[in-house]
Formats: sequence, structure tokens, C-alpha cells
Amino acid sequence: MAQWTSAVGAPQLARLLRSQDPRAAELTANGRKLPAYRGLADGVRLLVLEGRVPVAARLPAERELAAAVGVSRTTVAAAYEALRAEGFLESRRGSGSWTAVPAGNPLPTRGLEPLPPEAAGSMIDLGCAALPAPEPWLTRAVQGAMADLPLYAHTHGDYPAGLPVLRQALADRYTARGIPTMPEQIMVTTGAMGAVAAICRLCTGPGERVAVDSPSYANILQLMRDAGARLVPVALGERLTGWDLPVWRQVMRDAAPRMAYVVADFHNPTGTLATEDQRRRLVDAARSAGTLLVVDETMTEIVLDPDTELPRPVCAFDPAGSAVITVGSASKAFWAGMRIGWVRAAPDIIRSLVAARAYSDLGSPVLEQLAIASLLANGGWEEAVAIRREQARENRDAIVGALRRHLPDWEFSVPRGGLTLWTRTGGLSGSRIAEAGERLGVRVPSGPRFGVDGAFEGFVRLPFTVSGAVADEAVVRLARAAQLVATGVAPAEAGAPHAFVA
Repeated sequence: MAQWTSAVGAPQLARLLRSQDPRAAELTANGRKLPAYRGLADGVRLLVLEGRVPVAARLPAERELAAAVGVSRTTVAAAYEALRAEGFLESRRGSGSWTAVPAGNPLPTRGLEPLPPEAAGSMIDLGCAALPAPEPWLTRAVQGAMADLPLYAHTHGDYPAGLPVLRQALADRYTARGIPTMPEQIMVTTGAMGAVAAICRLCTGPGERVAVDSPSYANILQLMRDAGARLVPVALGERLTGWDLPVWRQVMRDAAPRMAYVVADFHNPTGTLATEDQRRRLVDAARSAGTLLVVDETMTEIVLDPDTELPRPVCAFDPAGSAVITVGSASKAFWAGMRIGWVRAAPDIIRSLVAARAYSDLGSPVLEQLAIASLLANGGWEEAVAIRREQARENRDAIVGALRRHLPDWEFSVPRGGLTLWTRTGGLSGSRIAEAGERLGVRVPSGPRFGVDGAFEGFVRLPFTVSGAVADEAVVRLARAAQLVATGVAPAEAGAPHAFVA
């Protein structure tokens, strides 16, 4: 069996190579210009490390790539041989050659676990994209839930589909967004992670292919790995302009994934906002291929720039409900400690999810469901989300300003929403910066956590969770970590971090 899960055509690879930083063509060795094969090999290697060409993607035949790039076949053959020698390419007679990462490289095997509270005194935590609870709205919501709780205390308390009052409130919100929805199309879950886990259990089996954005949300990737899914990464469009629809169509045709997981609104980690035309075309492609499209909307309400107009939801382009399942959550828009999520899908899919839930968690906590229902009913949700947007906007601007002062060679696009900044680390290893940063008192997740099999080594993700002096200090520590990595100094030699109090 071939070891590749997707393919990169010769025209596409040539286009990606041409889109790289023009300075790459001026690389020299001992004062001399690199040989053509070395430049080609380095270009492909960089595309793999940045995640723009997925790991386990079949590369074009030597003759095809030579014609597309405008070099000799001998040059391509030498480049491929160099990549094989370095561990970035594997080949098998009859199956072609496909991208890889060198044996022994650290691969992303965990999600993004919260920092222990006892470490907060000396560590600035930029690991989790979550903000403190908005007050007084959290307290008011819990008080409203307590007032309503006696109505439910005389029942068994298990509501596998969710409390009827909350299902109705969520259905009404979709209807208000222009997507007519009945309560029968809603299932309340224990967070968005619980929603995606339930969908995976119902719709995929071990070894089945699942297409994912590349990069994508680290915890969901790990959840799918643990479920036995075979992940097929699909790179985002150039300069983070949304989805690359020709590539998506090719992956759905060639790899035939059973399911696809995407984030259309303020993508985690890149902040990308997919256009309305991209949404329509992706739904058409999924429907044609028989691929179930799971759309994560957890960041939808975190609009940071007031002039940003959100496109219609992805499910608006699937009126029959046969191709799209939508996942939402209160964790990002309100508070991560409020573990309430939901699924919107066709009624028959919801019934199947509810039936299968009897073998997992039976239902979400009644008190937390009542708290969210109370927020939605009394206008507290809109007020809390408005405060959340203001906090995230202030934090975003603080992080961006600090990066421009202390790390001017790091590259990023300022997102118009969401909670994360995807940052290219000036040609340095994101994994090494993360390791050095933790020793210096700043915790960041490196790019490979958000890729499949070691991609995105040259990136880190920075969430909008700190502001003011804390944001500046966090970037100062990152700059020190980057300096250590650039000079080859072991992080342990830098000494322990000092306590920081904001």
C-alpha cells in the first residue's frame, strides 16, 4: 500500500516554490551561490516545514516537475536524492515519492494542556487561547440558573439531547442568523471537544481518512489521532487567504476522506476568515465527494474589528442538511470554564448522536446549561461577548505592538477576529524557541503542535490572553529565547526566570 495520503501536482508545487521569499534564491554556501538542485531541495524542505506542502504528500514525477519548474530532470533527481538523504522524502518503486520528516524529529503528540496554577507566579502562559470569566455576567448567569434549578431537581437530570429550553434558544439564534433551525436539529454537548468526539465516534472508524485544515486546532487533531483517524492535511491558501479550493477538490477526489474538519471563522491558529464564495464551493465539493463537512464555529462571535462583515455560515449553503454539521461552544465567546457546546445538524443525525451518547456521558451538566440559557434569554450573552471582544482587541493590539518592537523580523498577518496570532519565527525553529521560552518564563506552543507529522517548524502561536506590561514582558522573553536559539546557546545556560507581577 502507498504511504502517501494526498498528492501535489507539478504546477501547484512550482507555484508554491515561486511564492517563497525571494531572498531564498540568494542563499550561498561559502560565498558561492547554491547549486540548482540544492536550491530546489531546500525550497521543498521549507514548504514541508512550513506546512504548505503536507507531510505524506506524493510529489510529482521528476520529468513533470522539471518541466513545470524549468530545470533539467537531472536537477530534480539530485534534489529528490538530497531530500531522501535528509529524511524529507521517502520513495517506493511503483508508488512514487512522498514527503516526510526526518526520523527522530519531535512530532506533535499532545494537545494544549492548561498551565498548573502554581506555576503562574513565574510563568507567562501563552499556551491556551482562553480569557478569564466576564464578570458580573458569570455570577448573574449562575444565579439565574439556581433560580430555575428547582424545576429540574425533581427529574432524573439526564438530558442526552440537552435541556429543551437551551435547545430552543440555540435554534432561535441560528434562525436569527438567517438559518431556519428547529430544536430537533440541536444537541447540547460538553464543550466543542465533546461535540467533535461524538461526531467522530458516529461518523468515522479507525483508519478512515479525515481531511483537516493545515494548520489546524491542536487539541482536535490529537482527539482524532486518538480515535484512530488517518489525518489528511490540506494547506490553507497563500498568505492565509482562506481555503485553497482546487487543493480541497483534489484531496476529496483522490483521498476520499469520510469526514473533513474546518474552521471558517477566525481560524485557530491563523485567524483566517473564509470568504462566502469559498464556503459555497467547499460545501459543493464535499457534497460531490460524499464527504461530511464538520464546521467549527467556536470563534465566530469574536469579531475584533468593528468593520468586519461576517459571511453567511457554512451551513447556509447546505439547506438539505446532508453535507454540513456545525459545532459551537460557549468556551471561547464566554468562558472556558463553562463547558457547554452544541451540534447543529439534520434531525436524523442528531437522533443518531443522541442514541450513541448513552454509551459515553449521558448528558451535559444541567446547571451549566441553565446558566447559558439564562444568558441567552436576558441579553447577558450579548453584553458579555461585547466585553470579551474589547478585551481580546486590547490584548491583540498589545501583542502586535510588542512583536513589532522586540521581534521586528517575525512575520504575521493581524487577524480581524478570534483569539490567536500565527507567527513566522524569522527562520528559527519554533520548537526550540518554545523550549527556550519555557525556561525563560514564557510558555508558547510551537507550530508543529498544529500540523500533521512535524510540519510548521518555523511558527509559534500567540493567543490574545495578556495585555499591557505582561504582553510586553512576554515578547521580551520570547526575543531572548529567539536570541539563544539563533546563537546556539543552550536554554539551561540562560538561568531561571524571575517572578513577574503585573
